[in-house]
Amino acid sequence: MTELLPVAVGGDIGIYALLRAFHEEYGCRAVVLSAVATRAVRDSSFIENVVEPGIDDAETLVRGLEQIAAAHPGVTRVLLTNADWYVATLVAHRVRLEQHYLMPLCSPEVLELVSNKDEFARVCAELSIPTPQTVAVHIPELAAADIPRLEVDLAYPLVAKPSSSADYHYLDFPGKKKIYHLESRAALDELLGALVQAGYRGTFLVQEFIPGDETQMRSLTAYRDTRGVVTLLATGRVLLEEHTPGTLGIPAAILTEPYEDAMDAASAFLDAVGYVGFANFDYKWDVRRERHAFFEMNPRIGRNNYYVTAAGANPARFVVEDLVHGNAVEPVRVRAEILYSVVPFRWLQRYILDPALRARLRRVVRRGGLVHPLRYRAERSWRRRASVWAVTANYVRKYRRYYPRPTASGT
Repeated sequence: MTELLPVAVGGDIGIYALLRAFHEEYGCRAVVLSAVATRAVRDSSFIENVVEPGIDDAETLVRGLEQIAAAHPGVTRVLLTNADWYVATLVAHRVRLEQHYLMPLCSPEVLELVSNKDEFARVCAELSIPTPQTVAVHIPELAAADIPRLEVDLAYPLVAKPSSSADYHYLDFPGKKKIYHLESRAALDELLGALVQAGYRGTFLVQEFIPGDETQMRSLTAYRDTRGVVTLLATGRVLLEEHTPGTLGIPAAILTEPYEDAMDAASAFLDAVGYVGFANFDYKWDVRRERHAFFEMNPRIGRNNYYVTAAGANPARFVVEDLVHGNAVEPVRVRAEILYSVVPFRWLQRYILDPALRARLRRVVRRGGLVHPLRYRAERSWRRRASVWAVTANYVRKYRRYYPRPTASGT
């Protein structure tokens, strides 16, 4: 095999973690194309960071990737990202980019289907996969005068979020959040009014709130290869989510646990739509109905993907065996117990209200099962260590501001 070069678009913790996985498995260097220089990849010993401020523009992004390919001839380049909006651009320009890169991405038709949360729910219904009760609101059809007359036959509190994260990424308006938790009809009307005012052209989903704190949330990472086989499945219990407006709902701490029903459901979904590449599912344990309810599937690997690598199923291997070597891989379902956290363990503990779960986490830590995606022994630079310390400290500051106290009912 020629030299391997993973090239990633982004620059957050998840991108570093994915490229770390490649480095752990193959010892290869990597390139990151990002809009700004980020702390997550700064001063890395094996990552070259190419900064291009305009990569939200499709042509700028594609041209930047072509320039990176030209600067690294004679190597096997694998193109990666963990952001929905970049996935959409890469898939739309696949013909052009495949001249330079191997790409673990699905077709435009499949991407359009799985990226739409309304379509996701439709496929789930066909497969008898539980989802929350939902009202879909197409904002362009909703004039400001009609908002009070909109029928939403769901009990409060409610959760509201865009049907397409990629489309919503480019919208800007005061008070914009990733996910909205609405306690009243007045709060819903205010949100819909803001979306109408901002000229949003997409659909917003208004869903029932499934009770339970953040430890009832779940994350699933999967890879379905070009042969149509789901070769990787890893599930985990979310312990703590991020709480800043732009990152609300992203897991900050995960305990790996095998949920066979969720793995079966994810496999069935990916097979049904003919998906290829990494997928990340969000779902929650519904104690009222004693089942997992699925919220969405993201058409890429998650930001918190290092829990998979740490549990012994390095995602890089599944991509390389599939796209580079063309080999069939024995499917893996992760069962090892690992605690992934980007916040200090002492800080995490304050949000764990269940005494039995707290004790379990302490046992995992005592046996060396605690992992942080940015703390990598291969990194020797003191500047790098200072950056990691700063990232961790910033998490604590954000929790002090946005989520100083844990709640029993969730957020």
